[in-house]
Amino acid sequence: MTGLDSANGVGEVVSAPDSASSLAKMLNILQLFSESEPVWSTAAIIEALETSRSTGYRYIKTLHDAGLLNATRNGYYSLGPGIIEMDLQIRLTDPLLLASHGVLEDLVDKIGHSALLCTAFHDSVLCVGEARAPLSPENRFSRGQRRPLFQGAVSKVILAYLPHHRLKAIYPRQRAEIEKAGLGSDWKEFRAALGEIKRAGYALTKGEFNPGVYSVAAPILTDQKTSLGSVGVAWDEKERRDVDVQKAVFAVKQAAMTVSDRLAEKRQP
Repeated sequence: MTGLDSANGVGEVVSAPDSASSLAKMLNILQLFSESEPVWSTAAIIEALETSRSTGYRYIKTLHDAGLLNATRNGYYSLGPGIIEMDLQIRLTDPLLLASHGVLEDLVDKIGHSALLCTAFHDSVLCVGEARAPLSPENRFSRGQRRPLFQGAVSKVILAYLPHHRLKAIYPRQRAEIEKAGLGSDWKEFRAALGEIKRAGYALTKGEFNPGVYSVAAPILTDQKTSLGSVGVAWDEKERRDVDVQKAVFAVKQAAMTVSDRLAEKRQP
């Protein structure tokens, strides 16, 4: 919000100090909705925001008018159809998704495991694409779901290739979680653990989310060799005792390299 300084008549633009926080609080409404709580009442939203009724109503109306909230019945809301429209635009235009077309499916054909495409999102990792192998378990990790940045191969390999300044910012915020994940009890050990992943060029984990489930992932890299995302596969050792781990590692690394190369070609003038 801006205005003129009428006292001195100089026409100075004055910014409202709380405009950014107000916008953040309004957008936080969208984070309230979940699989377990898909519908929220106006009163519950206002209570969760800890704001005045007039401000809460204004936020809700703004999001509703933008199509980000949908009125399910009087005074109750769910996420709106505008989000579906945005998701279509992402599917049609996201460079990472476009560069991965066919790659995940080829990976499934080569080694018979479900394949995932992931990217960093805040202090977590988000699945943005998937190709499922026949008879694979549903909803083990699917598009739109998040996982911690410090657990699982698809996460750890992204973490290892993040820029140094991002790691320096993440470490003090998440030191306890990093130690809990076995990635080091101090900064030096943390860097050493990530260095081992970088030297290998992939991450291999077992049972970090589901007992007996192996996961292999390789990084999708920028020209500066920092991570944009990862490609990964997973399999249950009880169901697939015939898995050649080294074959899976090679195939995953090749798939990630293909996506990296396609992105590099698009960046060229």
